[in-house]
Amino acid sequence: MREPVAELQPVAEKPAVPASLAPGLVWLMAVTCGLVVANIYYNQPLLAEIGRTFGLSESSASLVATITQVGYTLGLLLVVPLGDKRERKNLTLVLLLCSAACMAGAAIAPSFALLGAASLLIGLFSAVPQLLIPMAASLASDEQRGQVVGKVMSGLLIGVLLSRTVSGYVGAHFGWRTMFWVGAGLMVLLTAVLARMLPRNQPQFTGSYGSLLRSLGTLVRELPVLRRSALVGACMFGGFSAFWTTLVFFLESPAYRYGSEVAGLFGLIGASGAFAASFAGKSADRKGADYALNLGILLFLGAYVLLGFGGMYLIGLVAGVVILDVGQQMTHISNQTRIFSLLPEARSRLNTVYMTACFIGASAGSFLGGLAWYHFQWPGVCAVGLGLVVLAYLANRFYGRSPAAR
Repeated sequence: MREPVAELQPVAEKPAVPASLAPGLVWLMAVTCGLVVANIYYNQPLLAEIGRTFGLSESSASLVATITQVGYTLGLLLVVPLGDKRERKNLTLVLLLCSAACMAGAAIAPSFALLGAASLLIGLFSAVPQLLIPMAASLASDEQRGQVVGKVMSGLLIGVLLSRTVSGYVGAHFGWRTMFWVGAGLMVLLTAVLARMLPRNQPQFTGSYGSLLRSLGTLVRELPVLRRSALVGACMFGGFSAFWTTLVFFLESPAYRYGSEVAGLFGLIGASGAFAASFAGKSADRKGADYALNLGILLFLGAYVLLGFGGMYLIGLVAGVVILDVGQQMTHISNQTRIFSLLPEARSRLNTVYMTACFIGASAGSFLGGLAWYHFQWPGVCAVGLGLVVLAYLANRFYGRSPAAR
C-alpha cells in the first residue's frame, strides 16, 4: 500500500504496557463483551411472544430483530470510531448506562412502535464490545494477537448464543418484558464493576470528529484487504442471522411444536461453537488468517446443506447448529485478525468498517430470513443461507486479489 493519508494517523498511540494485558483483564473484557452483546439477541427467542402481545404476524414481529441490528450498525458507524479519539473507559461507561435506560424503555413499551424505537437505541448503545476488541488487539503482541482476540471474542460469542438460552427461559416463565428488565439490571451492575476495574486507555488521535469519520472512507479506498474482509463478513453474518432469526418460528411450526424455551436451548447448543474462537485465533497466528477463514466458510456451507436436508430431524438440526456456529466464529476471528494487522493506529476505525459491513449483512439476513420463512418456510431460509455463504466464498476467492494470489 502507498503511504497512508496523513489524517489516518495524526499521532501514534502510546506504547502498550505489558502488565496491562494481564489474563484477568482479558477475561474481564470477554465477560463484558458477552453481557453487552447479549442485549442485541435477547429478542430473538421472544419474537413469537412479542408478536402475540401486539397482534402481529411472524414476519412483522421479526422486524424487532432487524431494527435492533440496524441500531447496532449505526453504533458501529458513529460511536466505535471514537475509540481512536476518546478515553475508552469513560466512553464505555456512558454507553453502558445508556443501554440500561433503553432496555428499561423496551420493558415498558406500550406499543410496537415504541418497542421498535427502544430496540433501535439498544442496538446503538451496545457497541461496547467493538471498542474493547481493538483495545485488546492493541495491547497484544504481534505473535499473540490472534489468540488474545480469540479469547475476548469467545466471551462475546458465548454472550450471543447464551443470551438466547436465557431469554427463551425467562420469556417462557416470566414473559418477554421481564427479560428486558433483567438486561437493564445487568448493565447497571456491569457499569459499577468496570468503573473500578477497567484501566484507562487514552488514544491520541487529535483530529476532529468529522475528520475521524472521513478517514473511514480513506481506509476503505486504500485497503483492499479491508474491503474483502468486510464483504465476506457481511455475507457470513447475513447467513448466520437468517438462521437464528427464523429458528423460533421453525421450532414452533408443526415440524416440532416447541416454544421459546426450547428455542433458547439451541443457543446453549450453539455455544459450543464459541470455543472455536480460540482455535481460530491460534490457527490464524500459526498458519495465516486465510487458512482458518477458508475452513470456516467450508464448515458454514456444510452446515446449511445439513440443515436443508436434515433440519426436519432433531439430530440434524442440532448438528447443523453446532457446525454453523463453529464456521461462523472461525471466519469472524480470522477476518478480525487479518484487519487488525493492517494499520495499528487505526484499529477502532478498521473494526468500524468491518463490523458495520457485518451488521448491514446481519440486518439484511434477518429481513431476508423472515421474508423467506413467510413465503417458503424452512427450505427458503436454507436457500438464503446457502446463497450468502456462496457469495462469501466468491468474495474471498476473487475480490481485490491479483491473479497470482488466487
